[in-house]
Amino acid sequence: EVQLVESGGGLVQAGGSLRLSCAASGFAIDDYAIGWFRQAPGKEREEISCITSNDGYTDYADSVKGRFTVSCDNAKNTVYLQMNSLKPEDTGVYFCAVGCNTVTANMVGYWGQGTQVTVSS
Repeated sequence: EVQLVESGGGLVQAGGSLRLSCAASGFAIDDYAIGWFRQAPGKEREEISCITSNDGYTDYADSVKGRFTVSCDNAKNTVYLQMNSLKPEDTGVYFCAVGCNTVTANMVGYWGQGTQVTVSS
């Protein structure tokens, strides 16, 4: 059974840091692109980062570029999102999924349950 489980969310002050984890099971992350997505209250889910570990490709939304870093540990079958210099507008539920954009991720259909990140001002 394919599963993605996010963890590491929480409440942090603006300027702080969090590291999110996305633990995968049922498949090997180095065979697929894994994306991080964010859904703020009242807004649509947006793509914020993506990684394909077999070639080292990474990508970021402009809103997080320079502050967030995506990485992976193939031995642990886990993808990470290091989030630094957090801003209140980073608040939302963070999801990981197979695929780098919502269209692909929805077609594939493997999403985690999400982890809440709240950044206070």
